[in-house]
Amino acid sequence: MGVIKKISKSMAVVGTAFGLSMLAAPAQAAPNPNFHIYIAYGQSNMAGAGPIQSGDQDPIDNFVMISGVDCNSRKGGTNIKLAKGQWSKAVPPMFHCQEGLSVADYFGRTMAKEMPNVTIGIIPVAVGGASIKLFDKAQWQSYVNSSESWLANWAKDYDSQGNDYAAIINLAKKAQEVGVIKGFIFHQGETDGGMSNWEQIVQKTYNDMRNDLGIKEELPFVAGEMVYNGACHGMSTRVNGLSKYFAKFGVAKSQGTGMQGDRLHFDHDGYVEMGKRYATEMLKLIDKTVDMDAPQVVVPLYGGGSAGNIPPEEYGPYGDVFKIPGKVQAEDYNKGGSGVAYSDMDATNQGQEYRGDGVDIYKAGMGMAVGYCQKGEWMKYSVHVEEDGEYEMIGRLAGDNGTGAISVYLGNDKIGETMVSEKGPDYDTYSDISGGKVTLKKGDYDLKIQIEVDWVNIDYVEFKKVDATVVPPADSTEKDTIPESIRASLMAAGALDMDNAQYFDMRGHRVSKATAQKQGVYLVRVPGAKTFVIRNEK
Repeated sequence: MGVIKKISKSMAVVGTAFGLSMLAAPAQAAPNPNFHIYIAYGQSNMAGAGPIQSGDQDPIDNFVMISGVDCNSRKGGTNIKLAKGQWSKAVPPMFHCQEGLSVADYFGRTMAKEMPNVTIGIIPVAVGGASIKLFDKAQWQSYVNSSESWLANWAKDYDSQGNDYAAIINLAKKAQEVGVIKGFIFHQGETDGGMSNWEQIVQKTYNDMRNDLGIKEELPFVAGEMVYNGACHGMSTRVNGLSKYFAKFGVAKSQGTGMQGDRLHFDHDGYVEMGKRYATEMLKLIDKTVDMDAPQVVVPLYGGGSAGNIPPEEYGPYGDVFKIPGKVQAEDYNKGGSGVAYSDMDATNQGQEYRGDGVDIYKAGMGMAVGYCQKGEWMKYSVHVEEDGEYEMIGRLAGDNGTGAISVYLGNDKIGETMVSEKGPDYDTYSDISGGKVTLKKGDYDLKIQIEVDWVNIDYVEFKKVDATVVPPADSTEKDTIPESIRASLMAAGALDMDNAQYFDMRGHRVSKATAQKQGVYLVRVPGAKTFVIRNEK
């Protein structure tokens, strides 16, 4: 990937007044690709049945909502008011004025913290106790007409007739004027355990929304399991079965989360954890690339003020450009943000050290390292190769399973061999793993470290210049000669066929492994072992 252009456009406002003359928008405002919007729908666990605690209503600048209801007073004491069709900072309750904490709250908060260079927007429309029929454009009217008055009245909070499907579409079309619909989060099913075609209707609501919003591509759809071991726990099997109906699908698992006494709703910490799990699944499915050429997102808010993202960092080295030969320290990946300088599967810096983005950095015994690594993650580094030549590539890695692995790319080309961590006693016991010899040309490059197999920790990748002639250590004498019987055993065990073994003739000139297997006397050096002599007879 080439260097991303720095931001050259002036700050622009994204958003329209939606009827408020005080919030006049630029005449040619366009959807900002760094304004990511999610449709959140379902029944009570989405609408919010959790207690609101200290900190839940602390707003985040890059987390906003476009309200489907009017609220001058809201549960929990927040002074943030809501008006239909207007943007506000997103704090609970988001769906109805007097409900509570929702899985959408910590979904959005986590997404906003993981991606500080974008703005996260929520379209919240959900009704406690509702069937999926409420969100089916073909069934909503008959469903509302036959519902209990309390449910119908909740539905009519969003639309005077109770057409909550239309409410979602109207809000989403306004949101599309200023941002991009990136996906759906969904929690529903407790009411529909006996509905044989529930899965098909869920899929239909998704397809209808995409079609009516003019969205041609498949978008991520993340659903949540029911309360674990609760009254509707069996419905979780069908939630997982939705994977057959969506091209980009994730499930927020509920095991390990708490529930309230009604056995239907999560407790406070359960809502927090489920929201984070929704975010973790969504982050696996979306394109997290930040558009460096887009203007800053600035969202005018109902009642005054604005919110938005932190302007993206210009792509480039985090400090000095790394020089080769030398070490590329894993934790000093480039600036530029998620999808540009790195890609990480989970929602937060699990190690909570050094840098405040999504890469998992922890303090190891020898300094900082990147850990908690999962397949598909990567980091990029600006490097300068100082001269043409052959280099030995070595990864300083740790693991306790002996299978964690990384590959290294220079530009778009993989170089050397995949490096697999040794099986150690823990993730803080590091060893040098050879990636073989690589031939490099002088110049400036993007180097990428890519995780190939889960659970490897990375300290650095080092490049050492290989000389054409290398004289082995002075202690390589006849006393180091390995008897033929022992040599044969080592050969059979593969000890002399290691990729990182080096072979020399008796003048100290480097030779290939094939040459060292011919008649004659050769020196063999294996990192971590003593240099020894082998004699090959006719």
